[in-house]
Amino acid sequence: MKKIGILFGQENTFPPAFVESVNSKKESDIAAEYVRINKVIQSEPVDYAVIIDRISQDVPFYRGYLKNAAISGTAVINNPFWWSADEKFFNNALAVKLSVPVPKTILLPSNQHPPDTNERSFRNLEYPLDWEGIFNYIGFPAFFKPFAGGGWKNVYKLNTPEEFFKAYHETGTLVMMLQEAIEFDEYFRCYCIDQKNVRIMRYDPKQPHHLRYVQNPLPIETKLFKTIEENVITLNKALGYDFNTVEFALRNGIPYAIDFCNPAPDADLHSVGQENFEWVVDTSANMAIRKTKDYKPNINNLTWGDFVRSFVSNKNFPTKKTNAK
Repeated sequence: MKKIGILFGQENTFPPAFVESVNSKKESDIAAEYVRINKVIQSEPVDYAVIIDRISQDVPFYRGYLKNAAISGTAVINNPFWWSADEKFFNNALAVKLSVPVPKTILLPSNQHPPDTNERSFRNLEYPLDWEGIFNYIGFPAFFKPFAGGGWKNVYKLNTPEEFFKAYHETGTLVMMLQEAIEFDEYFRCYCIDQKNVRIMRYDPKQPHHLRYVQNPLPIETKLFKTIEENVITLNKALGYDFNTVEFALRNGIPYAIDFCNPAPDADLHSVGQENFEWVVDTSANMAIRKTKDYKPNINNLTWGDFVRSFVSNKNFPTKKTNAK
């Protein structure tokens, strides 16, 4: 019997629905359950062919467990090695290479010295920074956010340089990025599962969290739909995520990718709505079953993005977007 496990924390709706969906399909020799962990011994295999990871971003112990499981062949979704290395500023830089429109963005050093460092640790950093050039490039209003992380933590919307410096002093040792604010006409949040299945949802980030997914949405114009779909797949193939969301802000007919590093995205029934919930549960169950059928012990069953594989194969990373199939 090959087992699919789901590793999760405080979620109440998606994990049980996922397990029920997998088991209801009655695949021969495949069963899903909640992951159970006891002793974690180096290089020792675990009981799961596939693990859906929904919590290791908050529990480092779980991240270590998943990497250890992957050594013996467990297909962890999403790849815990890449997830550990990825961050939002790199994502934006990669999107530029892929010709996917993104807001103008600049990386900034932390306002305070990290622990065990001092001014000599930053001797390679020119100071003061070219604040005038930075503000002229980004413009205002602007968003000021951590270069890694999520959940709208430590995110500021700023209108003036004075507001920026006040916020900068509040961020302590966080590494931040300043990003052009896209004043959008429409906004979309898109699931991407198995790097090919895309669910484009109208979304309003200005609303309270539980009201952001638009209910009974208007249809999306065909050309715009195709552009968004292709960009979603392009980004996820490059990054190597099997379960992710990508957000787009539409300005003057151009969809700008705003946030596309969400490898444990919200999938709660009460926020995403019934139809979106049913889609993500069924689609992720089908992906997990496919990966379980493909599973072979003691080999690398992780998904690696085009960016990483280009280094392994010693080939140039593809910088031009290809049409989705």
